[in-house]
Amino acid sequence: MPGGCSRGPAAGNGRLRLARLALVLLGWVSSSSPTSSASSSSSSAPFLASAVSAQPLLPGQCPALCECSEAARTVKCVNRNLTEVPTDLPPYVRNLFLTGNQLAVLPAGAFARVPPLAELAALNLSGSRLEEVQAGAFEHLPSLRQLDLSHNPLAVLSPFAFSGSNASVSAPSPLVELILNHIVPPEDERNNRSFEGMVVAALRAGGALHGLHRLELASNHFLYLPRDVLAQLPSLRHLDLSNNSLVSLTYVSFRNLTHLESLHLEDNALKVLHNGTLAELQGLPHVRVFLDNNPWVCDCHMADMVAWLKETEVVQGKYQLTCAFPEKMRNRVLLELNSADLDCDPILPPSLQTSYVFLGIVLALIGAIFLLVLYLNRKGIKKWMHNIRDACRDHMEGYHYRYEINADPRLTNLSSNSDV
Repeated sequence: MPGGCSRGPAAGNGRLRLARLALVLLGWVSSSSPTSSASSSSSSAPFLASAVSAQPLLPGQCPALCECSEAARTVKCVNRNLTEVPTDLPPYVRNLFLTGNQLAVLPAGAFARVPPLAELAALNLSGSRLEEVQAGAFEHLPSLRQLDLSHNPLAVLSPFAFSGSNASVSAPSPLVELILNHIVPPEDERNNRSFEGMVVAALRAGGALHGLHRLELASNHFLYLPRDVLAQLPSLRHLDLSNNSLVSLTYVSFRNLTHLESLHLEDNALKVLHNGTLAELQGLPHVRVFLDNNPWVCDCHMADMVAWLKETEVVQGKYQLTCAFPEKMRNRVLLELNSADLDCDPILPPSLQTSYVFLGIVLALIGAIFLLVLYLNRKGIKKWMHNIRDACRDHMEGYHYRYEINADPRLTNLSSNSDV
């Protein structure tokens, strides 16, 4: 029995050696027929190529000209003069920086990948010379929460840029924070279209930004805000409209922004806030309003706003708000004004001033027409005036003759005797 047991492992080792020898012989036979091996390798090449292309990107792979950190889930392609979004972005990316490039156009499906960029949550495209963002440019990014398009001369912003190429079918955008500061294009690139209207159309299309919490639209030279610009943003909490050229908020409604916490209106051209706007702001339970550096006009139209400022607590830094016009009121603190300080000069209200100006223009036009008619009929008028002058002269001569007779007593006695 012990001898049998010792022979077992030796026999197993012998079988292993025979198997290895057989493999070596097979390899020598295959190498001795190069034609057959070449044909077999060429036939298998397409399959191998497709297999390699179908494999997912390696977790540690990083696009050229970019810096990647798998631990931080971050990819930075900053100031690399890229003309398009890299196609070999790693699937693990959560924070993507593409700032300071030459992208120009962001086409539909610009971030569509296989496998998808399912974890991408923060995307920064600021300062990349973007001039056009097409419909569906941010599709296939199911986790996108923050998007920064600031400092790009956007001449074309598709209404469906955030809602997908087909707004009726696409799911609402997952965006929570949208930054569109300083995106106004040069004057010669606006194509005679309303820049304000273009931006508002993208914000309203399809209700895609229903869940947006932060919206920044600073430094865009907005002169006005179109009606219902905020109608499709009921979840908004932070709205930044600072450093624009807004003259009035008359047509803007804040009524549905019940979650609004901060409203930045600094550095605009606001002259006064009217009662409708004041009432809406006062009705928002959590809002803080910033109104610094606006050219407030302290006349009789400011009375309601001054009274509101004295009562409300929603305006931050209200003790620093001062008058800019008229000259006699410059630098006066709004909260220190009373009704006697707020008068309108001239006394006439603007509506009456406008009416009187219009009436003066009409009367001047009638007078000009009358003078033109007189000039065209000057000869007939001259002859008519001569006739009147002659008639008046004959009539006056008759009166003068009778007066002489009545004034001479001799002629008077003569006439009396002749009567007898």
